[in-house]
Amino acid sequence: MEKFVVIDTETTWTDEVMSIGAVIADSDTMLPLESKYYILDSEYRTGGMYSDVLLTCDVKNPIICSRSEALNSLIDWCKNNCVNKVFAYNAVFDRNHLPELAGMRWFDIMKLAAYIQYNHKIPRGMPLCSTGRLKSGYGVQSILRILAGDITYQETHNALKDSLDELKIMLLLGYPIEKYI
Repeated sequence: MEKFVVIDTETTWTDEVMSIGAVIADSDTMLPLESKYYILDSEYRTGGMYSDVLLTCDVKNPIICSRSEALNSLIDWCKNNCVNKVFAYNAVFDRNHLPELAGMRWFDIMKLAAYIQYNHKIPRGMPLCSTGRLKSGYGVQSILRILAGDITYQETHNALKDSLDELKIMLLLGYPIEKYI
């Protein structure tokens, strides 16, 4: 069974990573197998726009540790699971904030989700760029609302819950991981 990881980060007011959510998933089913949630100490103490959801009651067993401990743990976890592919929504943002993971192969979920030629649930008539990408409204919340048909969905901005939502986007799009490559 081939596996991959979906990663999401949340940052502080000073643009430092304060939390990392990671979900290892099965490449065939796109279903989650394991997850990790790191809250970086002392970065989270700086605070950020989404500090209030760092410790939500339905996210169990957060690992509160230093950045180096979190990244070393995450790298070891991926190696132990034979995972070298990282998926993220707007992957450039997360990749730039996690240079420790530069040795892994990064792929952007948005490159399929935000384009009409790949996301067939994008309503016709929506304003598009010449590339087929939505001009606006192509964030995780908007895309998941379109794909799931749930206009009440709200993105939590908790890194673990968001990484699960990003995996759900991949599942709902229905493409094999090779399509992102």
